[in-house]
Amino acid sequence: MSNQTFYKLAPFIQEYIYHHNWTELRPVQIAACEVIFNTDAHLLITAATAAGKTEAAFLPVLTLLHYNPSATIGALYIGPIKALINDQFERLNGLLKTADIPVYHWHGDVAQSRKNKLLKNPQGILQITPESLESLLINKNHDLMRLFGDLRFVIIDEIHAFMGSERGCQIICQLQRLAKLTQKQPRRIGLSATLGDYKMAEDWLRSGTGKPVITPQIETGKRQIKIAVEHFYIADEVDESEPNAYEEYIFNLSKSRKCLIFANNRTQTESIIASLRQIAAQQALPDIYHVHHGSISASLRQASENAMREPNNPAVTAATLTLELGIDIGHLERVIQLESPLSVASFLQRLGRSGRRGEAADMRFVCAEDKPLPEASLPEQIPWQLLQCIAIIQLYLEERWLEPIKPVKYPLSLLYHQTMSILAAAEELSPAALAQQVLKLPPFAAISQSDLLLLLRYLIDINHIQKTEKGKLILGLAGEKVVRKFQFYAVFADNQEYVVKQGTVEIGSIATPPVVGNQFGLAGRSWEVLEVDFKKKVIAVKQVEGKASIYWRGSGGTIHTRVLQRMRQVLQEDIEYSYLQKNALQRLQAVRQLARNTGFDKKNILQLEKGKCCIFPWMGTVAYRTLERLLNSYCRESLEISSIGGVNPYYLTLKLGKNKFSLVYPEIVSLCEQRISSDDLVSDAEAPEMQKYDEFIPHPLLRKAFATDYLDLDELKHQVALW
Repeated sequence: MSNQTFYKLAPFIQEYIYHHNWTELRPVQIAACEVIFNTDAHLLITAATAAGKTEAAFLPVLTLLHYNPSATIGALYIGPIKALINDQFERLNGLLKTADIPVYHWHGDVAQSRKNKLLKNPQGILQITPESLESLLINKNHDLMRLFGDLRFVIIDEIHAFMGSERGCQIICQLQRLAKLTQKQPRRIGLSATLGDYKMAEDWLRSGTGKPVITPQIETGKRQIKIAVEHFYIADEVDESEPNAYEEYIFNLSKSRKCLIFANNRTQTESIIASLRQIAAQQALPDIYHVHHGSISASLRQASENAMREPNNPAVTAATLTLELGIDIGHLERVIQLESPLSVASFLQRLGRSGRRGEAADMRFVCAEDKPLPEASLPEQIPWQLLQCIAIIQLYLEERWLEPIKPVKYPLSLLYHQTMSILAAAEELSPAALAQQVLKLPPFAAISQSDLLLLLRYLIDINHIQKTEKGKLILGLAGEKVVRKFQFYAVFADNQEYVVKQGTVEIGSIATPPVVGNQFGLAGRSWEVLEVDFKKKVIAVKQVEGKASIYWRGSGGTIHTRVLQRMRQVLQEDIEYSYLQKNALQRLQAVRQLARNTGFDKKNILQLEKGKCCIFPWMGTVAYRTLERLLNSYCRESLEISSIGGVNPYYLTLKLGKNKFSLVYPEIVSLCEQRISSDDLVSDAEAPEMQKYDEFIPHPLLRKAFATDYLDLDELKHQVALW
């Protein structure tokens, strides 16, 4: 290995590299070392999955900590999920075996004895989730200087998973609170494999620091990828014990392989694993099947991660977002995606799970839909998921396009959260001191003093905050109840679910308990309810044979307008995409024929049966939501609309008054030309609660935030102008 960078690395790292037979440092690792060794800037590392980003961040950081040990924790690594932290903890432990730099991981599943070791002797590297960091800021406020006084680096992994979200804003708040306390601004290193807009990521990473961010431009070789898309109709099964063609296809795709199956909700993960397990049992094949999502117990999640890492042994795990991020599964042979991912970024992230170690990335999409009945309305005859799959694949293959991330302007739930967190940590503060600390946090740049004053007065009214006789602010009784629960540390909603136990073994949790004697699915198996303890929220179960129903609702995400526009183009062009399998190609040909016959790909508004009309907006989730509100607020009377239905963002259906169809288009165009603002689309009677702590926010603030962050009139007007 001839390059200069290698000889700058700490001796134990050089040993590690020799011992593991690395033939060279990767370009991303050399570039990162140059930035960390030769500048004082922050660093953004963007490279494909498995390009060596983690080592790129840690090799120079560990080298500097080796030659100049820190007096406290020297590097803080923030990861989005526990599984990723566990994975990185194992990797770092291997690298640091012969070094004098300890590494600790800290989250809800780590034993208190491990945490106490760090608290006793804070040194080296701490790997943590934002939620556990929040807990430290509140509960170890008096120890923070001892823990972080000499913090040099903050490494934020998978930053695309944080940007544009309240959780990402939470991290920036936490780092600023630490910097204020220690009077030190550590260097930040951001890692991501899927970023569309580097400038936006750089702005986010440097928030509040005044330091520049360097993003090395790294040439990476073209990756080999194998993609296939297949489609199935799910007929009404007469015999549920017999697998259908869809399930058998997925079984054969994953049979005897190391395979990850991604689904867009927990129900799908549970259902497909239960089916695959059933087919394997019928064929007398081993049970290699696992489920991985947020409601599965830590031990079962760990078991599935271990099975996926085990070399040369087949294992199949169905997961939601929880395995999309970063975990090195080693030799993963194939990724299967059920339905379409929500975004190009998610597709790219999931594709990157396979094809490590120089092999081609292999991803199979499987779309299923109920066979449309002969009397089904036009929009119900369209295979939206199949079209979205093709659009997302094409956007990546043709343009390497990725969704830009829109920052949140009014993160009000977080404003409540950080206000209460700062107050809980300090125990008491004057109103001016609290306001100064809160408003100086970068995510609240758009929050005015009067906004915060309105919030504080409201929190005093509802007893979340109390004013002492000396005029200081402390937590009120109602506020104490919220802040003292461990669920407070997370800014995302955490539904209080019932823990499911077989004897003393925890299986996972579900939101609503079934009746005693009933069966339900969890962790890809079927369970019968023996007893429900409503007070302790525990369901006692025994395992039973067969497939049982599953207790989750799917959650929608945000789809970008560009994806919808590409879906429309898929209908209009005659290309037979090479990755479409037989059924998928037939289904695409059928829907293209339907588009030619009805014109729904070219006309945005079509008349349906019985006074109904259908709008095909071909715009993303946010613009669709804005259009729906525009119609609801301004057109109910003029068009005599008696009901508005549809599926966001694919189509809207309106039930109109007699002879009103011809007025729909001119009415929408006319409204788009008027001086209507997003605020006008939110009525004074409502206060949309979108985030975890919105219930504690004064209604006028909620309306303002909803109009700004959840509606987009400019985008709607732009799209309507193209109709």
